[in-house]
Amino acid sequence: MGHDHNHDHNHGHSHSHGGTGRMLFVSLGLTVAFVVVEAIAGLRAGSLALLSDAGHNFTDAFALLLAAIGFYIQSRPADQTKTYGYQRTGVLVAFVNALTLIVLALVLFWESYQRLLHPQPVAEMTMIIVAGIGLLMNLAIVWGLGGHGHDLNIRAAWIHMLGDAASSAGIIAGAVAIRYTGWLSIDPILSILIGFGIVWSAWDIIRDSLNILLEGLPKGLSLTDVTSAMCCQPGVIDVHDLHIWSLGSDAHALSCHVLIDDMPPSESESILRRINGVLCDRFAIHHTTIQFEHTKCALADVSCSVVKQHQH
Repeated sequence: MGHDHNHDHNHGHSHSHGGTGRMLFVSLGLTVAFVVVEAIAGLRAGSLALLSDAGHNFTDAFALLLAAIGFYIQSRPADQTKTYGYQRTGVLVAFVNALTLIVLALVLFWESYQRLLHPQPVAEMTMIIVAGIGLLMNLAIVWGLGGHGHDLNIRAAWIHMLGDAASSAGIIAGAVAIRYTGWLSIDPILSILIGFGIVWSAWDIIRDSLNILLEGLPKGLSLTDVTSAMCCQPGVIDVHDLHIWSLGSDAHALSCHVLIDDMPPSESESILRRINGVLCDRFAIHHTTIQFEHTKCALADVSCSVVKQHQH
């Protein structure tokens, strides 16, 4: 019986990680400053849309703070107690971020409902100027974070900022409409639309982070495909007791039992290398624990026969 614990991580991206971390803190400072400006302007202009956006920006500042903390904690190496390291910290942070967004959206819906019942005048020029500043700032941060990538934590922060840019653009359009039509209900309607945008962005993060926290199959992988690829390797008779999960946003792990002919470990080493090669190249699974077996068990009759049916 053979056993392998293959741990192969690529560390060639540390420079970009440092730049991303700095960008998170710069973005945090800009966002906090803008929240103060937008909240004051929203109160003076009587605009619920601006106040809603200030609230959205405040959660974004909180999101960026948590993202920055999570980003640095998850890069810490494994130790005696956290043997897998701290990669899942970023996922947990993303989940908390998304929950705060849902709460904010519910508050916005209630306030907007109250404003629809009792419309109030707004200073549309203040809305246009402040939202314009917000649009430029958010687009700069979106560009600085460099897209959503594979890190769920950074992606959560990136989606936050992209949603804010869309909110600012909507406020500008709404303020122009109020200026030329005088229809005051546009302001709370904009607030409701911002709320729906918040829920939409949060739901995607909640779903992905929960899947990782519950150790579900990583997004984009098929258990049947992985089993099939392993069964196709020369020397492999059967694969069973297969588990695949995520350690963090983009680090996947696998454990399984592999049935092979009775042979010395020196001969089975080549089978192990081929299995790990296909798992790494085709499925980006770098952390594997593979146990070789030489006696066919009841479970072994099921898994590869199912795969072979799929192949035919």
